[in-house]
Amino acid sequence: MDSEQVKDLARDLGADLVGIASAKTLNAFPPDPQWPQTPEKILKTCKSVIVVVQHIPVAAFRAKQNIPVQYLDMLVLRRMDRIAYKLADTLERRGYPSFVTAAQETDWHMKSASYGYLSTRHLGIEAGLGTFGLEVNILTPEFGPRVYLTGILTELELEADAPMTEQVCIGESCSRCLYSCPTDAVEHFGINKRNCAVEAQEFGFMTATNYFRDFCDGNKDKKKSDLKSRDVFGFWQGLLRVVGSFGDCPRCLAVCPVGNDYHAFLAGPQKIIPEKTSEKMAKAKSFKEARKNGESIAGLDDWNIRWVGSDGYQGIVARQMQEFKKAQKDKEREREGK
Repeated sequence: MDSEQVKDLARDLGADLVGIASAKTLNAFPPDPQWPQTPEKILKTCKSVIVVVQHIPVAAFRAKQNIPVQYLDMLVLRRMDRIAYKLADTLERRGYPSFVTAAQETDWHMKSASYGYLSTRHLGIEAGLGTFGLEVNILTPEFGPRVYLTGILTELELEADAPMTEQVCIGESCSRCLYSCPTDAVEHFGINKRNCAVEAQEFGFMTATNYFRDFCDGNKDKKKSDLKSRDVFGFWQGLLRVVGSFGDCPRCLAVCPVGNDYHAFLAGPQKIIPEKTSEKMAKAKSFKEARKNGESIAGLDDWNIRWVGSDGYQGIVARQMQEFKKAQKDKEREREGK
């Protein structure tokens, strides 16, 4: 099988986007060389990584509460895993050993916080599917950051897709993700994971361990009261449906103006950002000035610029919006003609 046949198969199985990255390239350019996330640490004979993308249905980001998008996260991940498994199984039946990696994985023996053997964001970028946003989510031209990704490691050597060199994210002059973040976790093409986790993992692992440590130390009356609390129900719900254990805060995903789904369904509901403050505006301005002045920025250094887009932003979102508006007008003319 060649690359196009593999990608056609992935799309036939239901993948929204698919790309291919070279294992050799991924091994040479780990996200953090001090704690390398590379295919060779999982499978030394890996030749290629097939990256499958599923988008999150956009209606969830129009809802008044976070629950719909939290529940859809789980459904999307399940669907993505089924597609990736069928693809890996088909490849192996044709003589190419392949398997799916865990899309959400943490190994506590590696770097602290949520850190697995592969970074799916970096896989997607190396597979030509997008580039980093200001908040270091991967932004795809089609769906912005409203996506999940997983990788299939295969011993089949495939022609890799070329990474995008144009920055998909509008960047400092947009800063909508920065303005919307309730815990002010967005850095200059970076993220404060601890701050982000306060909202993104309301009922995540560390929250649960801290809660139950306090519970065990409490007296009898306190334990009775705690068992009836919202927190216990939240942890139970997190175990059952993943709700609240990750992806609990969709704000940066909802307000990002990249993607035709945003132009079609989110531009109106998400136009106003209630979390925007003068302090965040000043922070965005300082980011813009720092880049304009050529200051040293960790997220844009010689190593990390590879995943942000070495050519900088050149108007991809503006071009996309104009094309979208033109397509909408053409559809209106067709309807009027009928």
